[in-house]
Amino acid sequence: MFAFSAVAEEIGEVSTTFNLLSPNSKIVIEAFDDPDVAGISCHVSKAQTGGLKGAVGLAEDPSEASIACRQVGSIDLTKLGNLKNGDTVFKESRSLLLKKLQVVRFYDKKRNVLVYLAYSDKLIDGSPKNSISSVPVMRWN
Repeated sequence: MFAFSAVAEEIGEVSTTFNLLSPNSKIVIEAFDDPDVAGISCHVSKAQTGGLKGAVGLAEDPSEASIACRQVGSIDLTKLGNLKNGDTVFKESRSLLLKKLQVVRFYDKKRNVLVYLAYSDKLIDGSPKNSISSVPVMRWN
């Protein structure tokens, strides 16, 4: 895996619960560009825990996340053969200790498709909850 992964920018959020004296729980949408494949952008939606624990950074966010990736520009097709399946393209902490949201990339050469998998892992017990997005690679003029 590469040591470098993309940095996300927040696109928007919606509240899912109301807390009078502390932050609301919410769903956050973030965007990032694949650091190794110029021309691919992904959007991730994820739950974020509010309340007092969320306000001070002690809450463990849920493992649920959804991902959508698209080709938004020209891709250097010669670089696709050098991609390593399972490379981490995005990683973010989801709790104070040892829980991460990760996005890894696979290249399906037979179908000429990039596949992005979003999942959460934890040192002791990860979650089987996951989401994928497939991006057919097309030549842009």
